[in-house]
Amino acid sequence: MSYSDILLKYKDLPFEKIFHELSPQEVERSIASGTQEPERLLALLSPTAEGFLESMAQKAHALTLQHFGRTIQLYTPMYLSNFCENECAYCGFNARNKMPRRTLTLEEVEKEAAFIASTGIEHLLILTGDSRTKSSPAYIKECLSVLKKYFSSISAEIYALSEEEYADLVRSGIDGLTLYQETYDEAVYERVHRSGPKKDFIFRLDAPERAARSGMRNVNVGVLLGLSDWRKEVFLMGLHAQYLQDHFGDVETGASLPRLRPHAGDFKEMTEVSNANIAQIIVALRLFLPRLGIALSTRESAGLREDLLPLGITRMSAGSTTRVGGHTIASPEEENAPQFEIADPRDVDAMKAMLVAKGYQPVLKDWMQI
Repeated sequence: MSYSDILLKYKDLPFEKIFHELSPQEVERSIASGTQEPERLLALLSPTAEGFLESMAQKAHALTLQHFGRTIQLYTPMYLSNFCENECAYCGFNARNKMPRRTLTLEEVEKEAAFIASTGIEHLLILTGDSRTKSSPAYIKECLSVLKKYFSSISAEIYALSEEEYADLVRSGIDGLTLYQETYDEAVYERVHRSGPKKDFIFRLDAPERAARSGMRNVNVGVLLGLSDWRKEVFLMGLHAQYLQDHFGDVETGASLPRLRPHAGDFKEMTEVSNANIAQIIVALRLFLPRLGIALSTRESAGLREDLLPLGITRMSAGSTTRVGGHTIASPEEENAPQFEIADPRDVDAMKAMLVAKGYQPVLKDWMQI
């Protein structure tokens, strides 16, 4: 059984009816419980649970300290290419968008890597658009031969691959995967992925499992908040993370909570996700899966990231740019459009200072491949 089989079981539940019929007593029992039954996550994500956010936050904070201590892993994203064959309505790299496109040369990769490494960061997240022509697995492997000189841990946020392709990247130096399903609602998925290889819902859905089987050290799932009903989306994502934890005990499982940000294009189809909703998502996931890594990126503002920090966050990006070569390619004629606009522009030193001031230890390296 794969997670796609589990999704079939839960995707057509009458979510709105279930969420609104949950009683305060059921929510209180779910907060106190330590079980990982799906019904518990439903209760923690329900509108009724909004009245219990303070007690949920207290327990979530305690669980985070128990399993992760007062540590926050810092990482920096590095964009290798913005060529893309997909027409994803919500993305600035949409193939239909008229924008400058480029793929970094290996010399440019080295320059970008040296700059990021000079900040002290040793955990890197590399990203590409979905183009097997312009950023093929072979090209990514060439980049890894450069990047391994600078970073102790390299994760990838790229298009979905086969299990053997993931294993080949692991052999070449990748140790983590971040891959967002974007939405677990297949009808919405079909509507926002207008054309391109990403239209294959099931191939993408099963990619985290293929990565886990390939030898990845950590696998990170996520949904793009704002595409569909967030309660249903986070419930199905939570079950996905639980499935990975249960079936791949030697793989660190994480979740990301990206919220739609301004980008090139005219996409307007959004559902509202408030700051309070984000807080509820974080504490619900922490109570449901105490060992789950939870990342919060620079899509969110500096103030909100700091407010949400104690609720269950374990990883944060710093010194971010969503432009290809955005750290070192600065001249106007070379500048390319970002994938989306970031909301927290703080560099690594500023993030480290903020964390220390709040009593946390910023972790720039906690893993080394032998």
